[in-house]
Amino acid sequence: MEISIDDFKKVEIKIGEIKSAEKIEGSDKLLKLIVNFGLKPSVSTEGSADHPTSDGLGEQDIRQVLSGIAAYFPEPKDLVGKRCPFATNLAPRMMMGLESQAMILATGGDGETPFALFETTGVPGARVR
Repeated sequence: MEISIDDFKKVEIKIGEIKSAEKIEGSDKLLKLIVNFGLKPSVSTEGSADHPTSDGLGEQDIRQVLSGIAAYFPEPKDLVGKRCPFATNLAPRMMMGLESQAMILATGGDGETPFALFETTGVPGARVR
């Protein structure tokens, strides 16, 4: 299925830093990640959604993200500190009674291609273009 560039531009992809990761009781597949997406945009300062302010006074954009990557990370703590791209403007989704507020971007996991996370040194909250 093809989509237009205008449709693709609707997806907000930002760098997030994983602050904690743990298995979800009752699930073999899901991990619960707590992710920092940098400062929340503020309309009353110089920052914008594309360029959040970094004056240290803003509120951090911390979200819970559920991801079916447990099979690839037997030790979820190995994810802590990693910076990866996430789709951040998807509608929240309930899984196992918990709300997922973004989606981590990765490849594979389909049995045909190796699983890979895209790690980066990008700043949390930076938009991927």
